[in-house]
Amino acid sequence: MLKPGSTAPDIDLPLTIDARFVLSDQTPENFTMLVFYRGKHCPICKRYLEELGGRLSDFTDRGVNVFAISMDSEDRAMVTDGEWKTHDLPLVHSMDEDTARAWGLYISEGRDGSDEPDRFSEPGLFLLKPDRTMHFAVTQNAPFTRPSLDELIEGIDITLEKDYPTRGTLT
Repeated sequence: MLKPGSTAPDIDLPLTIDARFVLSDQTPENFTMLVFYRGKHCPICKRYLEELGGRLSDFTDRGVNVFAISMDSEDRAMVTDGEWKTHDLPLVHSMDEDTARAWGLYISEGRDGSDEPDRFSEPGLFLLKPDRTMHFAVTQNAPFTRPSLDELIEGIDITLEKDYPTRGTLT
């Protein structure tokens, strides 16, 4: 489990746009937001990422760099990139299980006869300060609920306006 206020592990993975995402290279004005999703097989992920992609400017206008990350292979990620309406949301792929575990993500096995890969991470959402310290974290062991984007934006606004501290640091 990552402790709030601690430095998050670095990530260096490919994007679907033939570039690399390196977390330690991020220089956001306020936050980097990482949205870990289950993969192309997940209709709830599709709905959430399409909503997020359609509202990307709500985050970027607040100085938040947003990335969606999965354990999907490049081939599966390219299908997601082509078929889902994620707009300009950067899609990071090919995360390995060790990296997912380092982030405290739950790992599931694919079900026989499904489109699920052999192993994949369950959802997580993290807000990191510019120095890569964790400010906010949500991890889930199932796909059925996700943080409300409206409430997340409201929380970011309160944090920025009132210099609201990172909570849970005594964990």
